[in-house]
Amino acid sequence: MGELIILRHGETEWSRDRRHTGRTDLPLTARGEEQARTVAALMAERHPVHVVTSPAERARRTAELAGLTVDDVDPDLWEWDYGGYEGITSAAIREERPGWYLWDDGVIPGDADHPGESVERVGERVDAVLARVRPLLADGDVALVAHGHVLRVLTARWLGLEPAQGRLFALDTGTVSTLGTEHDRPVITSWNVPPPA
Repeated sequence: MGELIILRHGETEWSRDRRHTGRTDLPLTARGEEQARTVAALMAERHPVHVVTSPAERARRTAELAGLTVDDVDPDLWEWDYGGYEGITSAAIREERPGWYLWDDGVIPGDADHPGESVERVGERVDAVLARVRPLLADGDVALVAHGHVLRVLTARWLGLEPAQGRLFALDTGTVSTLGTEHDRPVITSWNVPPPA
């Protein structure tokens, strides 16, 4: 049985500035492109049998620069829809809502294009992704290229945890993680591994 290879896209201007970047489709920075290129060495060792990306340009470009051939683009891998908090930093939100924490307090509704979603809804989306990719693991590794928060929720769900337990898994841009099994139980086999220097 293969492993799930979790690749968070490279740096964007907003991820660098710690702004919530859900559905805004930003390109990679020069550093983000370099992160993705250096991940190619790690990917070359794995030879995933199937590659799935978020529809976002930053995820698809990361996959391309990492030397991956995308088999599917899955809208359920879009980042958490932050609603009215799109493009805003946590520090700025806390000025209005002292003590605010995304994983506990959620988002406020936005507009029609960014209505916002609960962590439970993100959990439902990643459960659907996992249901689609689990059968593919019989043939080898499967790579998922997406975003920080959605991949953290996906990891929690892989482990059988509630979606909000994604808070436990910090995930940097341009990193590779792997999810597998031990004695037929889901485990994390590596986490937040930066690209080679």
